[in-house]
Amino acid sequence: MRSKKIRYVIAAIIFVIIAVGGYLTYQVIEQKNNLAASKKQVTRFVKALTDQKFSNLSSVLSESSVKTAGYTNKSVQEKYEAIYSGIGVSKVTVKNQKVTKKTTNTYNFQYMLTFSTDIGELKNVKYEGTLKKTGDTYKIDWQPNLIFPGMEGQDKVAITTDYATRGEILDRNNQGLAVNQELNQLGVIPSKLGTGDQKTQAIQAIASQFDLTTDAIQTALDQSWVTDDTFVPLTILYDDVPSTLPTGASIQQVAGRYYPLSEAAAQLIGYVGDVTAEDIEKDSSLVAGESIGRSGLEATYDEQLRGTDGGNLTITDENGNEKSVLLKKDKKDGETITLTIDANAQKIAYESLGGQKGASVVTMPTTGDLLALVSSPSFNPNKMANGITSEEYQAYVDSGNTPFVSRYTTRYAPGSTFKFITGAIGIDAGTLDPSEELAISGLQWQKDSSWGSYKVTRVKETNPVNLYDGLIYSDNIYFAQQTLKMGETKFREGLSKFIFGEELDLPLSMEPAQISNEDSFATEVLLADTGYGQGQLLISPIQQATMYSVFANAGTLVYPKLLLNAETKTKANVVSSNAVNIIGPDLRAYVTDPNAFGYSLNSLGIDVAAKTGTAEVKQSQDDTTGSENSFLFTYDYANHNYLTLTMFEGSTGDWTAIKHVDSLLTYLNNTYQ
Repeated sequence: MRSKKIRYVIAAIIFVIIAVGGYLTYQVIEQKNNLAASKKQVTRFVKALTDQKFSNLSSVLSESSVKTAGYTNKSVQEKYEAIYSGIGVSKVTVKNQKVTKKTTNTYNFQYMLTFSTDIGELKNVKYEGTLKKTGDTYKIDWQPNLIFPGMEGQDKVAITTDYATRGEILDRNNQGLAVNQELNQLGVIPSKLGTGDQKTQAIQAIASQFDLTTDAIQTALDQSWVTDDTFVPLTILYDDVPSTLPTGASIQQVAGRYYPLSEAAAQLIGYVGDVTAEDIEKDSSLVAGESIGRSGLEATYDEQLRGTDGGNLTITDENGNEKSVLLKKDKKDGETITLTIDANAQKIAYESLGGQKGASVVTMPTTGDLLALVSSPSFNPNKMANGITSEEYQAYVDSGNTPFVSRYTTRYAPGSTFKFITGAIGIDAGTLDPSEELAISGLQWQKDSSWGSYKVTRVKETNPVNLYDGLIYSDNIYFAQQTLKMGETKFREGLSKFIFGEELDLPLSMEPAQISNEDSFATEVLLADTGYGQGQLLISPIQQATMYSVFANAGTLVYPKLLLNAETKTKANVVSSNAVNIIGPDLRAYVTDPNAFGYSLNSLGIDVAAKTGTAEVKQSQDDTTGSENSFLFTYDYANHNYLTLTMFEGSTGDWTAIKHVDSLLTYLNNTYQ
């Protein structure tokens, strides 16, 4: 009997243990499920924020908490949308997301968000909240502090931007090349134009006086935002504002970018334009409404010039009173960039080109300072920056003048200006004796019948010819013969000491100078042609000026620089000082000898050395229909303070380089002595 009772007791104990164990197991499983469900809801909530899909919030928020906070699910969505778009949130990232049990039906959560905003990054903002069981699921107990900590009720988030001032570009004398200033903006006020025929006549009068079209004015007036009393901008006026304006016209002052030299430095300085959606897609630091460099140095140095905007991100009450600061960022204005350019020399050099296709480069050969970089024809960068019509832009494109091309970086055959390079290499190679006289008769010559019908030609007959004569009369035959005598190996060895194949350390896009298309000359004819500056030589005006600097530096090449504070870089012993001492006086004689092609410069009374050059632009060695490019190289013979390289592309008639440098040389001689 006793044994039976014990068995009952044991069975009861086992039943209780099983029941309790089952209950405890159920509780553990339920807690795990509840925790998993809570984590899932928090994840859905955070994902709606990071994806900025605020319409998904309603499914995870407790309706009672939203109502208690004074909102509806719809107004919560609109609140998030207004704040995120208002402060320019472009990216939201999350970390340290955690969910922990608080009570049986309540869980705590926390996470950190980092926001990219219009004024910078708001990092590691810590959020805390709770979830409560509502029916069969958990919902987030929502409060305004889940938008930003510290918010309550109808608080708002405000952003104020302190825009950075774009840095200016100055010349060596602190004259502005790209500056910020108040501009005169012409516009119309619709209500003041009148109606009917009166309005039509007023629009015609404005178009006529300010070189606009009536269609352009009407298009501006037809914009959707225009009201009767709105100022409708039309164009920027760069000349003096007329004392009287047509009916309906008005002038307002606006801040803008201005280029004092206008066309004279357009390719070099470039221009700015408004930031577009495409720009922002490429660079998220950009903001709509700002300016970005579109071409030239404005584009190259855009990051330094643009600076960094600052501002405040604050929580305010519903009346706009500041409660706390979420983010404060000090602005950093753009840098001022000072160039080696002399604005006066730049302007004079540009005007000297007379609107013809050409380029002018001026340097200080002992330091490498680029005093002028000019390309013509040009364009108006002020219009490009502050509003150019499609008709005006198309006129540039259709002109055939390629005004957006920088001809000072474009490579050309240098022609006869290259002959003194060949002469110096020959002297250093020991193959050219300056006093040796070569017997040359006639205006044409070929080495032998292997050249077929091809002959080297010269423009003036003289016989015999030494180095002095060869330079004074710019004798192609003399330099062709000297180059053949030197041979390809020695000639290329001499040329390799210059800058062929090198990338110059300049903020300009430019292909390296080349000797020939291949690593060796295909024929003797090509070798001979190269010796007098033709063949397949391709050298930009900047590269020519750089190479020719050896004659102002006793054989040392000085690299060009465009930033005033940049270090001067040199390459020693490119040619010998002996070669310079022989050729230098000949270049001076090119100006003083009445028989020389450069004698017209002598009337300036300036101690300058020079060499002209004419390069044929041919499709092949047999081409007789090509045009000619005209070059002039000069340098300050006495003090070596300036050097110029002027080029006219496809020169005709009076448009040769030597006929259009008087004012430039006079200015340089008066300024840099």
